[in-house]
Amino acid sequence: MSDEFRLWIASVEDAQRLADLHAPTFVDAWPEAAFNALLQRPGINALLGATGISADPEGFILIQIIVDEAEVLTFSVAQSVRRRGLGRALLNAAIGFLQGQGVGQIFLEVNESNLPARTLYEASGFSTVGRRRAYYSHGPQASDALVMKRLV
Repeated sequence: MSDEFRLWIASVEDAQRLADLHAPTFVDAWPEAAFNALLQRPGINALLGATGISADPEGFILIQIIVDEAEVLTFSVAQSVRRRGLGRALLNAAIGFLQGQGVGQIFLEVNESNLPARTLYEASGFSTVGRRRAYYSHGPQASDALVMKRLV
């Protein structure tokens, strides 16, 4: 397991990279235009990350700050580098950034069936505070989202 990562702030020019990282992870992946529009809005920030050997980003976290609260809008790590600590590094960096912005709490939604993500969030101090029934739909099937919160 490597603990050397490169993390940097994404810009509008990174919208296609974010879309490319998002597509393999989510059935309802967001297109470049969505990331482009989001990155132009106040309070929206994204961090990109890569393992020490990669020149290209291999993961990202997109967060939104509203007054003294934040929400993880989406978060993705390439399948090829999962379980190496990049997701944890991105999440920790985002939490550190939010602390510096005076944010008091951070929220996110996670598919209840996404055990690796839930494990990461719980290990990072998030707890389940709600449930959104049938939030994620995949054809005729739907699954619940767990709403999680962490004090920053």
